[in-house]
Amino acid sequence: MPASWASTWLAFDLLEGSAAPNGPTGLMTETLRRRRLLEVGFRALTCSAAVLWISPSRALALGGTLPSLQEPAPGFRLDGVEPDPGGTARPVTLGIDDCRGSWLVLYFYPRDFTSGCTLEARGFQRDLPRFEAAGTRVIGISADDPEQHAEFCGSEGLRYTLLSDPGGLVSQRYGSWIPPYSQRHTFLIDPQGVLQASWVAVRPAGHSQEVLAELQRLQASA
Repeated sequence: MPASWASTWLAFDLLEGSAAPNGPTGLMTETLRRRRLLEVGFRALTCSAAVLWISPSRALALGGTLPSLQEPAPGFRLDGVEPDPGGTARPVTLGIDDCRGSWLVLYFYPRDFTSGCTLEARGFQRDLPRFEAAGTRVIGISADDPEQHAEFCGSEGLRYTLLSDPGGLVSQRYGSWIPPYSQRHTFLIDPQGVLQASWVAVRPAGHSQEVLAELQRLQASA
């Protein structure tokens, strides 16, 4: 645990674990003490956030250590579902090597059918024609099993692949796992399998559009 996080937890442990003095003077002292501890905690959290972005190519997120930018993306091979042209979700086993030669949006999310995950999935589905026109695949990964993924694809009309990572092994490689769920992180991988961009703890609304904008920027500068 980083020192700044440790000091944060220590501050709140102290705040919760000690009794307030008696009397008006004691109450005033206690109020000042609590305010001071909260200020310490806030500064520690701010420092922690800064540490996350000091080195964007190798950063820490709540889900673990993120893979480095400009390095080969961590490998994976998982079972899941892939909708056919008619929209029926078919079983598939897919690995990163199967995606070589095209750009890849690999997004991790906590759970099918939850509000945030549904909003994020709808965004990628809405923008899917633009991703495909740019030679880019979209793949979502969560701990849900393939049967659940199939129901989710059918319910939301998704036409891209969803893979199942029930034990979180692949999610851990991408710094995107807090048991029992994958975390909402996204990675953009180029046709050579090199990680070019990442987003941590994303906001579902509008996320697909920010990924698309970065993809277009990278392709234009290549």
